[in-house]
Amino acid sequence: MKGYTEFEFDLPSALLSRLIEVIDAIEPEQLNAANLIEIPEEQGVYQLFLDGRLVYVGKTDADAGLRKRLTRHARKIMHRVALDPARVGFKAVRIFVFTAMDLESDLIRHYGGVKAIDWNGSGFGSNDPGRERDTTKVDPSNFDAVFPIDIDREMAFAIEEGEHAADVLSRLKDALPFTFRFQGAGARSRKPHPDMDAIITQGAAGPMTPRAAVAHIVSALPAAWQATALPGYIILYKEAPREYPQAQVIAISGGN
Repeated sequence: MKGYTEFEFDLPSALLSRLIEVIDAIEPEQLNAANLIEIPEEQGVYQLFLDGRLVYVGKTDADAGLRKRLTRHARKIMHRVALDPARVGFKAVRIFVFTAMDLESDLIRHYGGVKAIDWNGSGFGSNDPGRERDTTKVDPSNFDAVFPIDIDREMAFAIEEGEHAADVLSRLKDALPFTFRFQGAGARSRKPHPDMDAIITQGAAGPMTPRAAVAHIVSALPAAWQATALPGYIILYKEAPREYPQAQVIAISGGN
């Protein structure tokens, strides 16, 4: 037909191809809070590197832009056995027109798939798995198994004379770079357990290790409280004695 033709532009492939060129041209920067200050809280994709080798590909979502996602990862790599945070770098690309295509999956496939990128599919990007997963055995290739939390590393934390246990637990939860979950007043209640609200802890000077801080709190609680360190987080429940796979008991209260 004269004067007419059809043209179909493969936008997803063109976008992916150009994105790969852009992200490959970036020099990685060390993943820490100082280097993330100027990263915009916008939509995009990013990569993480361990000793210069690609280990994670991620993207933003409606709840977290580039700065928030990368800041979360920067905390995740802190206080880990055999993992110096200085070994981890990042690249990030803001995408002004974020299409519906799954850029994260396409990038992962381009760089060799999940099996070639160690931290994708390893639980690295996950939040607190929840109470029902506490008894699940962690796969040896899981991020938390390879780099378990270091509960013996000192941190700037102290316990004031006369503090309620609930207040100390809340402060410690905020200070730790990994999850610290403890039993509340009810299954879905955000209120502290009555034992925590009533107990007054003795003071303890800092700096302290997470192990020492948790043990100090537990020593002041009534009987049956148990603090347990799992590969990726710490839990504190009134359940002693209880065994968990791949875990170590930090302390069990004996009552006063």
